[in-house]
Amino acid sequence: MTFSLRAKSVTKSQRDKRPTINDLSRALGLSKGTVSRALNDYPDISPVTKQRVRAKAEEIGYRALSYAQAIKTGQVRAIGLVLNLGNDNAHRPFLTNFIDGISRAVSRQNWTLTVATANSEDDELSTLSRLIAEHKVDGFILPRSRVDDGRVHLLKAAKVPFVIFGRTADMSGVSNFDIRGESAMQASVSLLANKGHRRIAFINGGKEYNYSHLREQGYRDGITQAGLDIDEALIVSGGITKAAGQRLGAKLLGLPQPPTAIVCALDIAALGVYRAAADKGLEIGSDLAVIGYDGLPESEFASPPLTTFSVDMRLSGEQLASLLLRQINGEQPEALRELMDAQLMQRRSHCHRDDHESVSTDTSSV
Repeated sequence: MTFSLRAKSVTKSQRDKRPTINDLSRALGLSKGTVSRALNDYPDISPVTKQRVRAKAEEIGYRALSYAQAIKTGQVRAIGLVLNLGNDNAHRPFLTNFIDGISRAVSRQNWTLTVATANSEDDELSTLSRLIAEHKVDGFILPRSRVDDGRVHLLKAAKVPFVIFGRTADMSGVSNFDIRGESAMQASVSLLANKGHRRIAFINGGKEYNYSHLREQGYRDGITQAGLDIDEALIVSGGITKAAGQRLGAKLLGLPQPPTAIVCALDIAALGVYRAAADKGLEIGSDLAVIGYDGLPESEFASPPLTTFSVDMRLSGEQLASLLLRQINGEQPEALRELMDAQLMQRRSHCHRDDHESVSTDTSSV
């Protein structure tokens, strides 16, 4: 399924009356070429001039006609986002903010976001191929990067611009935006070790995703820096649903020497651990400390509220779209890479009972 977020269509009489680029050029006292390059965000035009041109375009109601732009520039002024909904639903609560962020960024440049859905990795690749063959978009945002990402191979071969949300094993020729999840995992271990925990377990996500390897390394670095021994029995993977989190949590809590704290690569797994703890008669925050990652809205209303690292998905969408538009307009992918930190939301799930009175919802970056 494919749909586009576009402006309302206009009638023929409205089109006949609409200002042209010549009108905009005369109003600004600039050449038509300069105005065109400013509107298309070319890097050789200063930010001041771009802002001046866009402000005047808004003032007089100028809008570029998409078909004319396509004929002149070879661009359809649209970026693509293919969402694979066939694996798990851990990130679906974020989609509204994520898509809103992308839409805001492309709308500021009078571009369009085309969204398609897929049900498997093969379906995802075929959808990308179809959109390329039909010239529906000028570039793609790729969410949920994999260690060996077939989408990256496909788009590189087709010479189609793209930016990934995450990182991948081979970053050559790749533009990306990502959150330092590994730093959050390391900080989680440090926070728990400082509270006296020595048996700190880790529930990872799916191994096919690159974030899992980064976050596991962050956990391992945290354990080492805390002066603790790495116990492989305390490291498990596959926590991408509540049911999986409950199953893996039960496995860890059933060890001869169970952990006193669990760090989770995803909030959804952490919420499953709550169920596993309840089955064992353990109280989260007193008998077992738990820290998650993502900032799921549901985590705030867990009992007790889950300590987690929050990711601004709206900002992430905006940054990804901005990087992609810059690449489409000629900037090199390797120069378009950004990393940001998640925000620590200190709540109740990592505290002992005596600590509860002193903990408020604190936000700090790592």
